[in-house]
Amino acid sequence: MNTTVSAFAGILERERGLQRSLSVGKITMIGFGGAIGTGLLLGSGFAIRLAGPGVLVSYAIGAAIGLLLMGCLAEMTVTHATSGSFGAYAEHYVSPLAGFLVRWSYWASVVMAVGVDLTAVAIYMNYWFPAYPGWLWVSLFSGGLILANAVAVNVFGTLEYWCALIKVTAIVAFIVLASYILFGSPSSLPISNGFANYTAHGGFLPHGWRGAWEAVVLALFSYFGVEIIAVAAGEARRPEIAIPRAFRSTIFRLILFYLLTLALMLAILPWTAAGIDESPFVKVMRASRIPAAAGIANFVVLVAALSSMNALLYVSTRMMFSLSRAGQAPRCFGVLNKRGVPLAALLLSSIGIAVAAVLSIVSPERAYILMLSVGSFGALFVWMMIFVTHYYFRRAHRDLHRAPRFRMLGFPFTTLLGAVLMAAVLLTTLISPPFRLTLMVGISFLACLTLIYGMWHGHIGADELHSQTRSRRVT
Repeated sequence: MNTTVSAFAGILERERGLQRSLSVGKITMIGFGGAIGTGLLLGSGFAIRLAGPGVLVSYAIGAAIGLLLMGCLAEMTVTHATSGSFGAYAEHYVSPLAGFLVRWSYWASVVMAVGVDLTAVAIYMNYWFPAYPGWLWVSLFSGGLILANAVAVNVFGTLEYWCALIKVTAIVAFIVLASYILFGSPSSLPISNGFANYTAHGGFLPHGWRGAWEAVVLALFSYFGVEIIAVAAGEARRPEIAIPRAFRSTIFRLILFYLLTLALMLAILPWTAAGIDESPFVKVMRASRIPAAAGIANFVVLVAALSSMNALLYVSTRMMFSLSRAGQAPRCFGVLNKRGVPLAALLLSSIGIAVAAVLSIVSPERAYILMLSVGSFGALFVWMMIFVTHYYFRRAHRDLHRAPRFRMLGFPFTTLLGAVLMAAVLLTTLISPPFRLTLMVGISFLACLTLIYGMWHGHIGADELHSQTRSRRVT
């Protein structure tokens, strides 16, 4: 056995105890559940405001980066299937500090993403119950999902499977219905100019290429969640088979769903009608004047938000579990209950829910954008680090004679291209008004984490040195 693979056995050993009960179908749906959420169903409205019809280019760039990322991640995951996933890979192949930063950044980002989904839930419920405050819905729905995650991973997987199936079915139905509205609807329906909407209001790029590039940040946040499959590999029945299948099916279907649904939306309604006051899907259904269509669409986007939150709550819990087992978080977060669930880690990972509840009271109008801006850094940083880690991974495995079950094509060009694109997107947040907080808060967060890591390991080193000195004295 290759020494690099065998050296990873220590990380696998310390993360033992999680139940391997997730099937290929459930893992695939978990990937859908994490990635098809408010980023597409609500955040796309904000992306359209930034880029106009050029948002199609933005999401195509995001899809290309996502495709590169999934190739890198699939190769590493098939080699090492563990819930620590890319955090454990960064620790082993780059440095312990890199693993510490990746795990904590990802955990913080996912916790904030849970809050983003909850603020979206409040917006969706306002469609039916405008008189009720958003914090009420935040509290009710979050309680139910925390309970579902606390029972057992198989219960979580089943719930996520059916929720993801509902929204995938709904998106397919939307594509069929929107295509009918666009190509075969009677002239009495109030659909504007069709594909002429792509250029009718300031051109295809009304805010230039800069607007399209700025919207890539939102596109990437929309795709954020597909990497959950790699985390779920630690609880997969046969990860060497399940992971490649799940990666392939998830990324290609996501690209199809995102680009096709956005293309139809932009053709049916002018891009100037987009925003985050309401889901673009609901606006399209309202424009069709089909009875109850808008209400049904709002129900679907609500289920999608809850499904995404469910998946993100799962992955943030497993990342905190991995941190604890690595000695980089308090030990209590690595303890499993009788059902194999790290309950303390789950409760800590619910912080985003509390933040969403507070913001929904203090600033309900800005809650979604604020949490999205702050939470984006961890996602962008971790995606960049996955590319960096894969580069080190392939260098460590270059003497591996046996053929891997899955291999990223085009290495090192594809890996380095992904890393450079992610670094460029991160730098873009500095010049984009909606995302100026992203890098400012993110860099400060990384600096604090690095300081904590240095103090923590310096303290451990001093304790070990003191212990050795005392041992010599006794001898």
